[in-house]
Amino acid sequence: MIFAIDPGNEFSAYVLLGDDLKPIEFDKCTNEMLMNKITEIFLIKGIKCDVAIEMVASYGMSVGKTVFDTCVWIGRFYEAIRRYSNVNPTFIYRKDEKMCLCHTMKAKDSNIVQALVDRFAPDTSNKGKGTKKDKGFFYGFKKDIWQAMAVACTYHDMYIEKGEF
Repeated sequence: MIFAIDPGNEFSAYVLLGDDLKPIEFDKCTNEMLMNKITEIFLIKGIKCDVAIEMVASYGMSVGKTVFDTCVWIGRFYEAIRRYSNVNPTFIYRKDEKMCLCHTMKAKDSNIVQALVDRFAPDTSNKGKGTKKDKGFFYGFKKDIWQAMAVACTYHDMYIEKGEF
């Protein structure tokens, strides 16, 4: 299982994937609610899994308050997960997601989403979401949840499949 987080300054998205990389649970919620979810998953339910968090990287451009607030939340999530699970989360950088999933640094969010669709729901309409009556692999996904899925898949490919520890 993999638990992955796409952090933000106020809201973050997460996915919990089974060993087959099928989403078991996912959401975009306030950071405070995600802290409660971390407590529930690791302390109350005692789920054992690998953990990946998207990490901020500097490319020389100036950044504002929201980036620093996101960094604070990354640290809070990291410490809560360590406290409740004894797992050291792995940081996944955006450049690694782009290269792993799209094989180019020029990839945008839409390219990453398409790579995930091609991998898990090829030849399906509406990006593999399906309908309420006929739910697809990505039913319920929205923007930031796609990015949390990208974090999880990149972790899987880099560290589980290739063993790059």
